[in-house]
Amino acid sequence: MKLCLPLLLPLLFYQHLWSPALANSCPKDCTCQVQDSVFCFSRKETKMPSEVTTTTKNLYVFKNGIESLSQEDFLELENLEMLDLSQNKLTELPDHVFEPLSSLHNLDLSANQIVHISKDSFAGLEHLERLYLYSNLIESIHPAAFDGLQQLLELKLQGNKLTIMPALKMPHLLLLDLRFNSIPSPEPNDLQTPKLESLKLGGLGLSSLDEELLGGFKNLHELDISNNQLTTFPGVLREVRGLVSLSLAGNPMGPLKWEDFEKLSELQELDISNLSLQGLPETLPQLFPHLQRLTVAENPFNCLCNLAWFPSWLRIKQIHLSRTEETRCHFPPFNSGKVLERLSHREFGCPVTTTVTTRTVKTTAIPPAPITNLPSTTHEVIPGKPSDNPSTETGNDPPPPTPSSTIDPDLRSTFCPPNICLNGGTCWLDNKRRFECICPPGTLGRYCEKEEDPLPHTEDPTLPEPEITAILVTSSSILLDLHQYIDMRPQIRGVKLTYKNLSGLDKRAKHLNIPASYPEYTIRGLQQNSTYSVCASPLGEPEDEDRVCIESQTISQQLTPTGARLEDPKLTTMLIPAVAILLLLVLVAVAVGVACYMHKKKPKSQTADLESVIIIL
Repeated sequence: MKLCLPLLLPLLFYQHLWSPALANSCPKDCTCQVQDSVFCFSRKETKMPSEVTTTTKNLYVFKNGIESLSQEDFLELENLEMLDLSQNKLTELPDHVFEPLSSLHNLDLSANQIVHISKDSFAGLEHLERLYLYSNLIESIHPAAFDGLQQLLELKLQGNKLTIMPALKMPHLLLLDLRFNSIPSPEPNDLQTPKLESLKLGGLGLSSLDEELLGGFKNLHELDISNNQLTTFPGVLREVRGLVSLSLAGNPMGPLKWEDFEKLSELQELDISNLSLQGLPETLPQLFPHLQRLTVAENPFNCLCNLAWFPSWLRIKQIHLSRTEETRCHFPPFNSGKVLERLSHREFGCPVTTTVTTRTVKTTAIPPAPITNLPSTTHEVIPGKPSDNPSTETGNDPPPPTPSSTIDPDLRSTFCPPNICLNGGTCWLDNKRRFECICPPGTLGRYCEKEEDPLPHTEDPTLPEPEITAILVTSSSILLDLHQYIDMRPQIRGVKLTYKNLSGLDKRAKHLNIPASYPEYTIRGLQQNSTYSVCASPLGEPEDEDRVCIESQTISQQLTPTGARLEDPKLTTMLIPAVAILLLLVLVAVAVGVACYMHKKKPKSQTADLESVIIIL
């Protein structure tokens, strides 16, 4: 047996080493249908799941009721890249708790009950790119809590109880969301984030904006200063270049001066909700020629004729009006409560016009007879004096006269019955005193009594709304609208986004996993002037079964792109060699067992021969 033990120990070691990969075990009450991913939804457990395999890259443990974390929960999970702990009951983050997760890129701790962030709460997360801490109860953050997060791209802190914001020194940060806290307006030294693209300061109670702060951001594309106490349009916005998204909603600014927006012509998204606006200027299309999304909800609009251009402009330019049901008329009374976008041109009460574009008809001027005494000198055919013997010929009647703005209106009204033509039609008489109604566009019938609604004809052929759309594109980011995709799949747990650059040399796909509570998501760190393929598929299901893709091109602007991560090899490439090695080891183990058994039965002369065979094996 002494001979057998040294040979069996290595075999047992290798068997233990390969068994986790082959067993592909899954934690209790979790699903592991997608390779490298573990999904634990609504487990109603206060502790983290155990038996998570070391090859796991994505771990989703949201809405489980977890109350505490320990470093032991994450031992041997150095391959983990995505950790979702949102919607649990965590109240604190122990120091160094995430230190074993040396490869972590995304950490979601939103919708918990965390009160304080200590200096070492995120120690060891040097590769972290996205940190979501929103909708907690955070009152304080240690000044050095984020010092080790030099690769961070997105930091979301909205919806907490912060009164002081620590200074941020993050050279790669692209998104900072501080909305709905009680912190004062940040100063330039507070935000040392030279690549920042999106800054959200809504609901902070700001009465002014630091001009030096905004002037230091050369790549700022998105600014949200809604729901503050700004009484005037911030003058610094007149100098900011490159903004494509701006929200001023819910500020007591009073009437807007539209000339303040003259240098913001690149805007693609504008929110001017709840600003007590009663109307919009007809120059709005010229001010914002690139506009794609507009929000003007909760304004007391006077839906009169000077606003009649608005619905047709939205339709013709395909502008998406957000919060449509909250964008209604307040005046006049017959329009009160109606949805502004759905009003027809007639409902705005514009005055009826009888001016009709005329066509030119060549006529031969005949000198008037000496007895003629008409009040007009135009070349229009004027009805003749009635005859006692009217002609019975019908084949030689001249064609009906062409309407002209030069005809004497008094003469016209003498022969046309009053209000005979409806809906703005114009009455004309031929030389037989037969009237004809010249109908304006959109009406027909002898009296212009029938109305044509052009809207159904333009709307019927339209294609169904795409399931995912790119609603805002900058030089380094694409904002995706996933509302339609998520709404069509009510049981979806999340969305897996796969994107790749079709224009560059590196066409390897990158992956992002987001919960279904994110109907809009921005992919950041992209190359400028490049075409990207973006695909969405249900999280936790095979990718090819329900996949929707679009292509979108980033605009040209000199920005430093963020490097992309390399994908690790798939676990499937390891299974075949693993099985082969394990089978070989099993055969060797059988041979050793037989040799040990024969060793006891044979004389010493034959034992030496068996030992030589074992050595060869």
